[in-house]
Amino acid sequence: MKVIVDKDACVGSGQCVLAAEDVFDQDDDGIAVLLQENPSEERAEDVRQAAAVCPALAIRIEG
Repeated sequence: MKVIVDKDACVGSGQCVLAAEDVFDQDDDGIAVLLQENPSEERAEDVRQAAAVCPALAIRIEG
């Protein structure tokens, strides 16, 4: 699994951090910061949830 965050699309809602705090964080402006580009399979469901709840659809998952 590869995770991609479109920082230009991010609206800083923080939903990704709530879903997978060890994979996502936010910078001082609230924009998503990707902590793990290739999270483990154990985190896959939480990362998919983060992508699903992102109001800006700024998270893309490959693989």
